[in-house]
Formats: sequence, C-alpha cells, structure tokens
Amino acid sequence: MMSHGARILHLRGAAGMDAIYRKVSWRLLPLLMLCYAVAFLDRVNVSYAKLQMGASLDFSEHVYALGAGVFFIGYFLCALPGNLLIEKIGARKTLLRIMLCWGFSAAAGAFVREPLEFYIIRFLLGVFEAAFFPGVILYLTWWYPAARRARAFALFSSAALLAGVGAGPLCAATLATMHDVGGLSGWQWMLLLQGFAAALLGVGAWFHLDEKPEDASWLSSFEQQMIGQDLERDEEALSGPADEEDEPQPAPSAPALIWSLLREPAIMLLAAANLLLIGASYDLVSWSPSLLQRWGAGSHLQLGVLAAIPNLAGVVGMIAICYDSDRRRERRGHFVACMVLAAGGLALAIAADKELAWSLAGLTLASLGIAAASPLLTAILTELLNRGRAATGIALVGSLGLIGGALGPLLGERMLRWGDSAAMLASLVVLYLAAGVCLLAALRLAPRRGGPSAGHGETDKMARR
Repeated sequence: MMSHGARILHLRGAAGMDAIYRKVSWRLLPLLMLCYAVAFLDRVNVSYAKLQMGASLDFSEHVYALGAGVFFIGYFLCALPGNLLIEKIGARKTLLRIMLCWGFSAAAGAFVREPLEFYIIRFLLGVFEAAFFPGVILYLTWWYPAARRARAFALFSSAALLAGVGAGPLCAATLATMHDVGGLSGWQWMLLLQGFAAALLGVGAWFHLDEKPEDASWLSSFEQQMIGQDLERDEEALSGPADEEDEPQPAPSAPALIWSLLREPAIMLLAAANLLLIGASYDLVSWSPSLLQRWGAGSHLQLGVLAAIPNLAGVVGMIAICYDSDRRRERRGHFVACMVLAAGGLALAIAADKELAWSLAGLTLASLGIAAASPLLTAILTELLNRGRAATGIALVGSLGLIGGALGPLLGERMLRWGDSAAMLASLVVLYLAAGVCLLAALRLAPRRGGPSAGHGETDKMARR
C-alpha cells in the first residue's frame, strides 16, 4: 500500500519527480559545491600568491607556470586509480582521505623556499586532489538519471566559478590584511587558511553524505524506489534489458576495460575535446590576473573585482545553458554554441587591443560559453557509458584531458613572452574551436545499439541531437 504522500507524489507525475530530485540536490550539492570551491582555490591561489611571493622568493614567471603544470601531472597519474578506488570503498571514505591530504599539502605550500619544493608541493596537491572531480561526477551518476545530469553537473561545477568570483577579493584581502601577522607574509596565510578549510570539509563530508539513494534515511522508501527505477531505465537503455535466462558475465578486469575504452574512437575524441577545453581554460585561469594587469587594472583590489566579473557571467551561462540542454534533451548543438561563444568573446578581446573595458567585455562573453562546455561534455560522456564502464570511462577521459591542464599554463607563458596578450588569446580561440570539432566527430562515431558499447538507446540519441 502506498502512503498518502506517496500517492500524491505518484499522481503529480513529472512534478513529483522534480520534487524528489530537488530534495536530493538540496541535500548533496551545497556541501559538494563548497568542497569544489575550496579545491579550486587551492588550485589557482598561486596565481594570486605570486603577486606578493616575489618579495620573499626569487621565482621567475617560468617557475610559476611550471608549478601550475606539475599539479596536473600528479592529477593525471592518479585520477584513474583514484576513481576505481571510490567505486570500491565508497565516496565518504575517499572524500575524507583525499581532502585531508590535499588540505595539508596546500597548507605546506606556505613554507616553500626553493623551486624544487614548490614543484613537489604542487605535484602532491595534484596527486591527492586527482580523485575528487571524477569521483564526484561518478557519485552524482548514482543519484541522477541521464536526463537530469547536465543541470546537476552544472550546479556542482558552478562552484569553481563562484570560487573564481570570490577568489580575487578574498585572496587580495588576505594578502593585504594578513601580511606580517605572526611573522608570516600574506601569501603564506592565504595558503594556510585555504588548505585547512579543505581538511575540515573532508570531515564534514564523512558525516553528511550517503553513498547511494538506498542508504539515505532522509528519503522515503517510495522516493528511493522512484530514483532506482529512473537509474535502472538508464542502465537498460545502455546495456539492454536483462534476460533471466542469461548467465551473468564476469566483470572485465580494469586493464581490459581501459584497453577497450582506448580503442573506441568516440571516447578518445571526447578525451581530445576535454584536453583542448581544459588546456585552454586553465591557461586562461592561470594568466587572467596578468592579462588584467596588462590591460590596465591597477591595485590588487581592483584586479580582484575585475576578475570576478567573467566568473560571475560564467555561473549564469553554465546553469542557464545546461538547464536548457536538459529541458530540450539536446547536447551537441549546445556544446558547439558554447565553443562559438568562447571563440567570439576572445576575438573581441583581441580586437579591443588592450582597452580595458572592451577586453573585459570580450572575456566575459567568452566565459558564458567556456563555463557551460565542461558539464555538457561530462553529461555526454556519462550518457555513453553503462554502469560497469562509468568509473573507468569518466576517470580515463578526465585524466587524459588533464594533460591539457599541464600544458596550458606553459603555452600561455610562452605566448605572453613571445608576443603579447593577443597572441595568447588567439591560441585559445584555435583550441576552443578545435574542441568543438572533436566533439562533433565523437558523436558522429559514437556506437549505436549493438556496437562496442552494447547500445545506447535514448541516451545515445539525446547526446547526438
């Protein structure tokens, strides 16, 4: 017998399911977003710290660029094993472990004195943070069906942009107000405080999160059942309905699964698109403060406020575009539109010829598309992977893509040294357009039902649209 509340929910249909997933989102996403915001700060705060570190450390621009890139080498090496581990031991244990480790590593960066120490700290930060983003993406696929994932991924990913909005003012304020407090420089306090915040949030995630819907005491049994049915329909669309007469097949080993994914052209093209997207985006993130200074930004405070504007636009664009993608059940056209926005905005910044207002307007326009592209690509990827391949596929595409994160800041440093901001922005226009081409090719080659991925049904059709 259904309870009275369950009968009302059943009669409401789609509106009732919306209410269930809103409940899930309010429970899971705020904490996960806060964790990601701190992860983003720990990743990019060196671009603000270097504005003051020069007074105490004799580091060149090349040292900072190489340190930013080394982070992604550690990330690349550990993202795949970390994501396989989260499937085995669960999200709560993994988040506790990695956030404690990356928090203390980030805080230790306050005491570096030599370039080698700086490189080691950045490498360890990448190692410990590697499983976080792909792990959370995998975790969200345990709670949201394919048709609702783009907006969930967008809300989660928007935390990085919201952190970007606050990063400038927050870092600038810490640099200014904490300088020489307790004998430490402002940049040292910034790294210490933001690192310890990650460790505290890891403990909070351990107590607050549940592994899967069936473990959540805050969901009724009916709500758990409805979510389970949605997820099961997705799995049947990807793998086909289970036949009771078929004997269960043993799960392939991790190396065999990785090799099968590496041989799928569609997956590798998605990885290439991700590499281009991440490389261009982290190039832009790493050098935005320097670009704004070249365009005429003055004090640290003005720099922080101006840097917040494109990030705020990115939050709006990400949520609006991904919500529209879920509503229309269309991915391809939305992603291509994002790449066109990115290229067009950066072209405007180039044409502005270092005039601050117009250059900032171009960067803001580009941010609308750049921000929404990543959750759209992630949604497309998860729609092409069944449950048995999801952990490996998400981490594989993510880790290969992060090679771009290692190379992007170095590319930006070379372009700024070789030419000026226009040369750097022109290279980013090429990278974003190439990412769009790779994604179109990937969807064209994505196997249909009965292909190597054992079919994709409605989710494959949605990704192709």
